[in-house]
Amino acid sequence: MERLTLFDTTLRDGQQTQGVQFSTPEKMQIAALLDSLGVDYIEGGWPGANPTDSAFFEARPQTRATLTAFGMTKRAGRSAENDDVLAGVLNAGTPAVCLVGKTHDFHVERALGITLEENVENIRASVAHAVAEGREALFDAEHFFDGWKANRSYALDCLRSARDAGARWIVLCDTNGGTLPVEIGEIVRAVIAEGIPGDRLGIHTHDDTGNAVGGTLAAVDAGARQIQGTLNGLGERCGNANLTTLIPTLLLKEPYASSYEIGVTPEGLRGLTKASRTLDDILNRVPLRSAPYVGASAFAHKAGLHASAIAKDPSTYEHISPDVVGNVRIVPMSNQAGQSNLIARLQGMGVPVEKGDPALAAILETVKAREEQGYSYDTAQASFELIAREALGQLPRFFEVKRYRVTIERRKNKYNQTVSLSEAVVVTKIGDRKMLSVSESMDETGSDRGPVNALSKALAKDLGPYQAAIDDMRLVDFKVRITQGGTEAVTRVVIDSEDGTGRRWSTVGVSPNLVDASFEALLDAINWKLLRDATPV
Repeated sequence: MERLTLFDTTLRDGQQTQGVQFSTPEKMQIAALLDSLGVDYIEGGWPGANPTDSAFFEARPQTRATLTAFGMTKRAGRSAENDDVLAGVLNAGTPAVCLVGKTHDFHVERALGITLEENVENIRASVAHAVAEGREALFDAEHFFDGWKANRSYALDCLRSARDAGARWIVLCDTNGGTLPVEIGEIVRAVIAEGIPGDRLGIHTHDDTGNAVGGTLAAVDAGARQIQGTLNGLGERCGNANLTTLIPTLLLKEPYASSYEIGVTPEGLRGLTKASRTLDDILNRVPLRSAPYVGASAFAHKAGLHASAIAKDPSTYEHISPDVVGNVRIVPMSNQAGQSNLIARLQGMGVPVEKGDPALAAILETVKAREEQGYSYDTAQASFELIAREALGQLPRFFEVKRYRVTIERRKNKYNQTVSLSEAVVVTKIGDRKMLSVSESMDETGSDRGPVNALSKALAKDLGPYQAAIDDMRLVDFKVRITQGGTEAVTRVVIDSEDGTGRRWSTVGVSPNLVDASFEALLDAINWKLLRDATPV
């Protein structure tokens, strides 16, 4: 089996995503995450380009993967030894450096304003200098595919200059993201035929046509042996090739699974879903439910016909088993559901039930009636489970909410600015004991986080014997939808929660009052967590 090398550029190219800006501690955390997956290279950023990247390289995380610094080839009019920008990259002290250079004649003459010959010499001298300094050199051939189509001989001259100077990898970059997979495959084959061996070729694609993964696989089919990409497809404009899609495809799909090996182990593959969602958590982004392999909907089966077949044999509607990538199967409940869906969902919860059980019809009727009121259990699986367990007599009563109150006050702060302050009071009863909790929604900056935040904090502040079970809970996402308009408006709130194990669940609440709908969803979230991790007193 041939070895494919995985080069991750989440911390460099991924940081160019609109709205993304990593801190140094976040970069350290992500580097450890990538290393645990088993990638071969981690490109940490551009030393000297900004304080965060410089601080990251000064901290020098210890990784099994080869830590790589990124920079550009030397500038015209000076030697490689005397170019301070190139020196900054080498001074980062990483085992490998990746240098980007132009390979499209249009960019050389218009963007750089130098001759074609000068650019070729800049590439050669820069790579040779990095090699002489004892570094593994990679050359990113920027705009290569556009350059090839415009001036094939010149694009090749650029590649050959990097090869002859000692570059270990020459990476063909579809910088604008407009080259289709069939073109990428043809061009990579032609480059290999021109004397650039495939075991020194890498591929770097962007997703501007939605074909970054397809283009990468086409390059592998044609002979390229290094794959560049990012976790969750982060990257400028539409993003880079998504490693969370490429990694399982290479490991599980033919002809790749039997032809190539990569550094990701089965254990690393099982951590893929958690790694993907951890990155989204760091970025404070909502995970894409429809993401291949790792999305929350990747193994969701809503249609009754599908659910019936899945219960007999999951391979009828699943191309892989979800646990292989650390994901889970979901059989959503909705007003389209039949008994096959319901039975499959209950079995997935570990609740054995026989077809024809009277409780099944009661559960379905409850779900359909509540969806008429505006509820949706398609995604709020935890709330559905609570309904089902109550109908089956399997829902413990952990605590009771006797009353709650939320107030919003406008007041002057110490800067004489008028600000809001939300406060919530919740009274609960556990056994014979009543407890009162009060919480404000003020954060560490002195900003009001709103009434729902105050209510969430008060509800989870003191649950007596159950407190330890909910201390690691946190709200991941909060979605609001108005299901009717005008004065009869009904608000639906869906809350995504997560605990310290990485377990995630969704709950729903509905009311004409936003606070009441939110409280219902919050209450369900806590009860579902207690159902898993607590024993009723």
